[in-house]
Amino acid sequence: MAEDREPDGGGLLPLGVIDVAGPSMRPSLHDGDRVLVRYGARIRPGAVVVVRHPLRQDLLVVKRAVGRRPGGWWLLSDNPLVTSDSREYGAVPAELVLGRVLLRLRPRPAWLAPPRSLERLLNGAVLGRLPGLAARFGVHAPLDVEP
Repeated sequence: MAEDREPDGGGLLPLGVIDVAGPSMRPSLHDGDRVLVRYGARIRPGAVVVVRHPLRQDLLVVKRAVGRRPGGWWLLSDNPLVTSDSREYGAVPAELVLGRVLLRLRPRPAWLAPPRSLERLLNGAVLGRLPGLAARFGVHAPLDVEP
């Protein structure tokens, strides 16, 4: 779950700040973390995203985009013990995916959306040998969980 801090003035801003609530994105994000979101950003597999919950659209959630499936994006929690994700509600329509989490602002700043070139480099030979380094730059091994 997430709490959006966008102003009450109408449409979405290109950037926004969201407070993370709950354990679903542990170990990447923790309850109480504050993140910067780029609304309307291009989403690719592996990205941490903010979406409107498909069954409760007044609720924003933070999940990891695994890949496109028929009907939208397949989203998973980083915490394997939390199954309130696409395993429960299926693929999330693209129009409910609001943006990409760029970085954690609080408590310790951490980049969660590296440039594509750095992501390719870290996903190559480096990720296999030094997964901690890749994760430090916000690059995680692609997840491939079938619905």
